[in-house]
Amino acid sequence: MSETIHNAIKLAADPYAGSAQQRANAVAAALEVISKRAPITDNTSLKAEFEQLAHYANQIQAALKLK
Repeated sequence: MSETIHNAIKLAADPYAGSAQQRANAVAAALEVISKRAPITDNTSLKAEFEQLAHYANQIQAALKLK
């Protein structure tokens, strides 16, 4: 995992950050994941990845919630 993704995920899970900041960090982590995939995808696939950005951020936030 890249340091950028690791830091964004760590910040997204910060219980002291507000919900807007946690969301921004989850989106940053999702964008980093997409950027890592970009060199291996064509423009159509990249467009589809960006259309899934909110979904990816939702999944990251859900995964970080404490049970």
